[in-house]
Amino acid sequence: MTSTPIRLEPVTAGNWRDCAALTVHEEQRRFVADVTYYLCMCHYGDTWQPLAAVRGDEVVGFAIWAVDDDGSRWIGGLVVDAKHQRQGIGRELVRQLRERLVAEPGTPNVALSYQPGNTAARALYLSMGFVETGEVEDDEVVARWTPAA
Repeated sequence: MTSTPIRLEPVTAGNWRDCAALTVHEEQRRFVADVTYYLCMCHYGDTWQPLAAVRGDEVVGFAIWAVDDDGSRWIGGLVVDAKHQRQGIGRELVRQLRERLVAEPGTPNVALSYQPGNTAARALYLSMGFVETGEVEDDEVVARWTPAA
């Protein structure tokens, strides 16, 4: 776990370049797009919203979120900078974002998707209580987390 907590902040004119500079390890590139692609999805689309994961005064990660037609909230575009991986940042980013999203009235669940070959992402999400539903989004496995009643 990280020694300094992370916080989720809006992507702004002041931090978008730091978000865009995030990179992953070479072997992970087949599983995620560049952050600039996700930023364009947010800016030019009408679905996704970006967030920066900040530790101290440094952007260490990034994610996008959206609301689906059924009210479920989606987490996507999760990137933790290569030099900050294996420190619990991804887990904490997903935990904080999941808690924020499920707190919205009318949210039945929080969903995300991942490539079938991304075993690290799958292990993380399943360990956090996400359950694979059998749904497929594009070519990705969908998993959902439903809060206890």
